[in-house]
Amino acid sequence: MAGACLVASGCTVANSGSGGFDTNTLRIVLSQEPPTLEPCESSLTSTGIVVRSNITEPLIERNPTSGDLEPLLSTGWRQTSPTEWTFDVRSGVTFSDGKPFSAKDAAYSIDRAVNSDLGCNVDGYVFGDEKLKIATPDDATLTVATEQPDPILPLRISFVEMVPVGTSMTEKVREPIGTGPYAIADWEYGQKLILARNDAYWGPKPAFPRAEYQWRSEGSVRAAMITNDEADIATSLGPEDGAGDRGVPFQNNETTALRMQATEAPLDDMRVRQAINYAVNRTGIVKALFRGLGDPASQLIPSGVVGYNDQLQLWPHDADKAKELVADAKADGVPVDRQIRLIARTAQFPKIAETVEVLQSEFTDIGLNVKIEMMDTASQLQYQLRPFPANTGPYLLMIMHGNQAGDAAFTMDQYMLSDGPQSAYGTTEFDAKIRAAEALTGQARQDAFAKLFAEEPQEIMQMAYIAHMKGILGKSPRVDYTPNSATGDEMRLSEMTVSADGTGDPVDPAVS
Repeated sequence: MAGACLVASGCTVANSGSGGFDTNTLRIVLSQEPPTLEPCESSLTSTGIVVRSNITEPLIERNPTSGDLEPLLSTGWRQTSPTEWTFDVRSGVTFSDGKPFSAKDAAYSIDRAVNSDLGCNVDGYVFGDEKLKIATPDDATLTVATEQPDPILPLRISFVEMVPVGTSMTEKVREPIGTGPYAIADWEYGQKLILARNDAYWGPKPAFPRAEYQWRSEGSVRAAMITNDEADIATSLGPEDGAGDRGVPFQNNETTALRMQATEAPLDDMRVRQAINYAVNRTGIVKALFRGLGDPASQLIPSGVVGYNDQLQLWPHDADKAKELVADAKADGVPVDRQIRLIARTAQFPKIAETVEVLQSEFTDIGLNVKIEMMDTASQLQYQLRPFPANTGPYLLMIMHGNQAGDAAFTMDQYMLSDGPQSAYGTTEFDAKIRAAEALTGQARQDAFAKLFAEEPQEIMQMAYIAHMKGILGKSPRVDYTPNSATGDEMRLSEMTVSADGTGDPVDPAVS
C-alpha cells in the first residue's frame, strides 16, 4: 500500500535489546482474534477494538468522556431541512493506498453500510430498517436524507467507517483500506496481526510506527505477558489475573445481562421469567466474582447514557419467591422441567465460566432445568443476532452490551424492539412507544426513554440484568495511555505514547 511503511522488515528499527523486542512496536494482547476487520462490522466489540479510528475513520467521532460529537473526516454538519443533514467533507485526506478521499467515498461508504444487502452489523445496530438518500453536490459536500426526521442522525453517521469507492458491495472484506493513522501490514490468521503507521495520514503522526496484536483467551496469560514485559497493553483482565500495579481499573460502558428466549416454553410464561430475575444474586456476583469491579444493574445502559433511569431499583434477590412462581407455573401446566440452555461465550468477560456456573446453580435451586453451553464467538453470534437458528428450544443468552453512542435509541432498537437485531421478544405496543421516544429531543427524550426502561420489565421482561461492568487494562510502564469508557470497543492507538519514565528506549516518531 503506497504511502505507508507496511512491511516490518523494510523499516528502520531502534532496538535497545530491552527484552529482545522492537521498541518501535506497540505490543497488544486481546482476549480473542478479531473475526473480521470489515469496517461495517465495527460495532462488534471484537472488530471495533482494532479497526475503529486506527485503520478506518468515520466522518464524526464521539468524545467518550464528554459525549460531544467532534469533527474528523467531516469538518462541520448542520440540519438543512427536517429530514436532511449536510456534512462538509475534509479536504487533503488520502487512503492508505494513496487514493484521495472525497464526498463520493463518504456517500459510497454510507450506502454500502446502510442501504446495501451486505447485512452489516452497523446497519441493524445503528440504522434499523432506515434507508438513506445520499447525494454529493460536490467533492466536499455530502447530504444525507431520512424518511422521517431524525434528531440524532449525525450520531448515527459517526458509526459508519469510511472506505474507498469500489470496495465490494456484495462481499464483506476482511482486510480494509482506510484513512486512519495505521494500515494492515500482515495478518497471520490464528497467530498475530500487524499494523504499520500510515505515513500518508492527514492528522498527527502516532508515536508508534507499528502495532502488533496477539490474542490469548486466558486472562492470567494476558496479565503474565504484561508483568513479564512480553506485551504493552492487555485487554479484559480480571482482578484475579495477577497484573498487580500494571492493571489499570476503568469504567467501561458494558452491561451484562441474560436475554431470555421468551417465545419458547417455559420462558414464554412471565412467571418463569420473573422467577429467573428473583433468583439472580446480582450483588453477590459483583462482590464475590467481579471483586467489586462493577455495579449491580437494573437496566441495560449505564449512567451517562441518554435515557438512563436513576430511580430504578435493583430486582430483589428472593429465592423463595422464585420457587413459588415456578411452582405456580408448573401447577398451571407450564413445562418448567424442560431443559433450558444457558449459552455464554468463552472469554466474554473475566470470570464468565464461574458466573454462569453460579447462575445455573441458582436456577436449579428454584426448580428449573438449566444446562450450560460455552461457545466461541462465531457460534455464539448465531444466537445473538437475527436470524436466530431454528428449533433451538428455550435458552438464556449471556450478552454484554456496550452503548458506544451514549443514547438509549441504540439499545432500544437492538434489544427492545420486537424485531430488533438482538431482540428475542416484544410487542407492537411497546415498539410504538420506542419510536415515539426516538422522535423527541432534549429533556423530553431523556424522560421518555427513562420511562421505557421502567416499563419494559413490567410489559416485556426479556432480560435479567446483571452488572454494569468495570474493566482492568494491563499497561506497561513504557506506555502512556488513559483508558476511558470506549476503550473496550474502540482502542485508539494514536492516543498511546511513550512514557517519559517508562522502561525501554523512547520511540522517535520520525523513524519508520
